[in-house]
Amino acid sequence: MAVERRPHLGDATRGRILYGGDYNPEQWPEETWPEDVRLMRAAGVNSVTVGVFSWARLEPRPGERDFGWLDRLMDLMHDNGIGVVLATPTSSPPPWMGHLHPDTLPVTEDGRTEYWGGRQHFSHSSATYRRYAAAISEDLAARYGGHPALTMWHINNEYCTYDWSDEAAARFRTWLRQRYGSLDALNSAWGTAFWSQGYGDWAEIHTPRHAHYMKNPSQVLDFKRFTSDMLLECYLAERDIVRRATPNTPVTSNFMPLWVGQDAWRWAEEEDVVSVDLYPDPRDPLGAQQGALVQDMTRSQARGPWMLMEQAAGPVNWRGVNHPKPRGLNRLWSLQAVARGADAVCYFQWRQSRQGAEKFHSGMVSHAGEEGRTYQEVKQLGAELAAISAQVTGRHTGHDIAVLHDWHAWWAGAQDGRLSHEVDYPDVLKAWHRALWEAHLTTDFAHPEHDLTAYKVVVVPQLYALTDAAIDNLLGYVRQGGTLVSGFLTGVADEDDRVHPGGMDARLRDLFGIRTLHEWWPLDAGEYAECDDFRGTLWSEEIDKSEDATTEASYKGGELDGLPAVLRRGRAWYLSTLPEPGALRELLAGIATGAGVRPVLDGLPDQVEAVRRGDLLFLLHHGREPVTVRVPGTHHDLLTGTAVTNQLTLERYGVAVLRP
Repeated sequence: MAVERRPHLGDATRGRILYGGDYNPEQWPEETWPEDVRLMRAAGVNSVTVGVFSWARLEPRPGERDFGWLDRLMDLMHDNGIGVVLATPTSSPPPWMGHLHPDTLPVTEDGRTEYWGGRQHFSHSSATYRRYAAAISEDLAARYGGHPALTMWHINNEYCTYDWSDEAAARFRTWLRQRYGSLDALNSAWGTAFWSQGYGDWAEIHTPRHAHYMKNPSQVLDFKRFTSDMLLECYLAERDIVRRATPNTPVTSNFMPLWVGQDAWRWAEEEDVVSVDLYPDPRDPLGAQQGALVQDMTRSQARGPWMLMEQAAGPVNWRGVNHPKPRGLNRLWSLQAVARGADAVCYFQWRQSRQGAEKFHSGMVSHAGEEGRTYQEVKQLGAELAAISAQVTGRHTGHDIAVLHDWHAWWAGAQDGRLSHEVDYPDVLKAWHRALWEAHLTTDFAHPEHDLTAYKVVVVPQLYALTDAAIDNLLGYVRQGGTLVSGFLTGVADEDDRVHPGGMDARLRDLFGIRTLHEWWPLDAGEYAECDDFRGTLWSEEIDKSEDATTEASYKGGELDGLPAVLRRGRAWYLSTLPEPGALRELLAGIATGAGVRPVLDGLPDQVEAVRRGDLLFLLHHGREPVTVRVPGTHHDLLTGTAVTNQLTLERYGVAVLRP
């Protein structure tokens, strides 16, 4: 039987890096459009995303359609060789919908209705909202499915809406029936014997609204799963509509970076193109590392090339103090995304808005206009992307290290009654990725149930809750010769948040050489656990090791004096604290070396990042002072067209793309 071919990013790129961004021409007089096109062509823009927030313009009153302006725009883009990523506008319903149908509005956990006037003001469970969303999607697909400008569909925008309404509660009960089948099973999974919470009728179950004291953590966990699933249902409904009309046109919806509300592993399986919005703070000294983490995660979800759907050409408008990007930083971070697998580099937005809530959020054309530094840098980048496109697009890269991440483990661990609110899962994940990044070790991300056999080293920064399948997968990985390194608070609970006897699944305790885990000793902010050669942060543990385990580092002083801080049994390592950044970097680098993993390039300066994509070597300098990088042999720099022999100098925020 032939396997059905799904469209992919290559169907939209056609051998070129997509370059452009969100275009909102309805915010401007139509006389502005030709000027926009002139500037787009001069900047090398070949793709625009249109219609994301156009619902009120497209459907000014219920059932009416105003497509004339969009017809003219689509024709204009096609006539100028610019492809259109056409959005369904369903992330921001028109005011008339909430006014006529209050059931379409989301409700907060304390019972307040969220009204129109912003965006994302829709109830994912509302049958009325879903009906209107389907209707506008059907009409867009019917009208523009055959238009030659159409290259991709963009469904909704940054799905992120929680809803505790009565309609959501009804859908929640249906979801729970499908998950558990019976109230007995639900009561067991939720541990409702605690605090007299046993349910005798499905009608008694509500969304976990504001409570007098801490909520049932298993109920909250299931509500987070439910929310991700309901938003996914909304996405799938619109995706299936446009896919029926255009089966060969890829479909996407943009993720937010490491956002808590979506199980992006599951979502990515339903997308033809995995895309993400990425906004590191230009003042953050670890902004480049945050970018690398999000890019590694997105590439891993896509299992190949991916799309940078949004970034800022300059400042954003939500950080309190919104700093611009210094000269050259936009280029550097854009090419970092390409190095890590992006075949599309796009922005929010094309032209900076004159009105509305985001008028101080930068655009590719800022308020300074064509002569402004922002547009001039955008223009330079467009030329460089065009120059390297043919040799970059579609290229894959493999890595020897996987970082494990799972949204369900994150959700389960982030409960109100945990032992330390100083332990924040995303911060722990970033710390481990930072250590590998600073050691010049490139990584993939993986789900704990994925096939891990291709990796020499697998690191688990923290996975509080693990399924039996995930635990079996980790055990099998080590049995087959892999090196596993785990952080604290891993394997504490099962998928229903039942704590395992002994404080960790017995199979994992045996794997790491932990005979007994006596006590968890969380650390206060600013408190340290002194160890042999480093200081531990956030956490420490009172561990009794098995005889065949080796203590690689011990606690010094205090209640835990002499007990293992870093434990190893064979190829399985366990860290019962979080070493300070330099110590974690050295520890993981040493483990990687022992497993046969080396940096992409030896002897790199601290602020230079080296990434391979196919046979291309990207060198990215994140510092402000010139540096010299040793590159044995002779290479051709695709950005400058010059030969590089044995070494090259990178200026402030400099980039080289080297081909052997």
